[in-house]
Amino acid sequence: MDNRFKIKLGISIGDTNGIGPEVVIKTLADQRILNFCTPVIYASADLLKQVKEGLREDHFQFQQVDSAQALVPRKVNAIACWEHELEVTPGNPTPASGKASLDSLQAACRDLKAGLLDGLVTAPINKDNIQSEDFRFPGHTEFLTSYFDAPESLMLLVSEGLRVATVTGHMPVKDVSAKLTEELLIRKMTILLDSLQKDFGILKPRIAVLGLNPHAGEQGLLGCEEVEIIRPAVLHMKDRGYLVFGPYPADGFFGMRQFQQVDAVLAMYHDQGLIPFKTLAFESGVNYTAGLPIVRTSPDHGTAYDIAAKHTASETSFREALFLAYDIIRKRQAAAMPAV
Repeated sequence: MDNRFKIKLGISIGDTNGIGPEVVIKTLADQRILNFCTPVIYASADLLKQVKEGLREDHFQFQQVDSAQALVPRKVNAIACWEHELEVTPGNPTPASGKASLDSLQAACRDLKAGLLDGLVTAPINKDNIQSEDFRFPGHTEFLTSYFDAPESLMLLVSEGLRVATVTGHMPVKDVSAKLTEELLIRKMTILLDSLQKDFGILKPRIAVLGLNPHAGEQGLLGCEEVEIIRPAVLHMKDRGYLVFGPYPADGFFGMRQFQQVDAVLAMYHDQGLIPFKTLAFESGVNYTAGLPIVRTSPDHGTAYDIAAKHTASETSFREALFLAYDIIRKRQAAAMPAV
């Protein structure tokens, strides 16, 4: 790899009528970021100029290039990935903004798969208007898992002092119980433990597993999943020598801040894990997709149409997503180097 570029991070722009372009530009206006990575934004120059002018962000500068093979070191690079003129209507999701978000994501993924990038940071998409023949997935996580041919992945929310993963992802709550199996939990715990070691440098990670039902089922009184599925999966991992504990009642676990005693928490479903996580770390939280052969992070918020173009969106989560991608890539690169 040409070390003039340091780490090359692709950035998909997300829904162009949401806050994605704004938080990307606010983040990259800090020129110090160029000291450790080369950002590559997949979006048109017209869009970036329009958002920059609206923000009056003079510190943001970028270099338009034709492809990832023509990147300019120590510059923010931009690669156009749609040819049509894009009408930007902040706050209003449209078919055009959904298509632009998909064009950006696909272009970044192609370059990442070709080895032209070291990692990917995704700005928020609208899970409805991005749907098409090329995208029939509940969200980024499922699309990337399929695109990069991973057998399985894990949604892992990360902030300082708190990591929360979910066994099931973007699916109706009514379907969660039927989805849970001992084998699924074992696979998800294995991905989480492996990621904590490989991506976060934790030699002997400790994870807490939450129950599905209130009070973790009360020994079967309030549900049988803990007795029949979750507890056996935990014991299986313990028998293999891993530091896995639970199942814990979710409310008491977070209320008593027991997460401070472990390296990560495994929740059974999306809101069980994300509600406490976002309550505790909404500004700085990052969504990381563990289990993939590539590194992908994103901010932990959505398109936030209600504040689009009001210029009040915080870039903190996106900036943290960029930093986390950089840190994980460095750890993977260091681990891949031959011992001297």
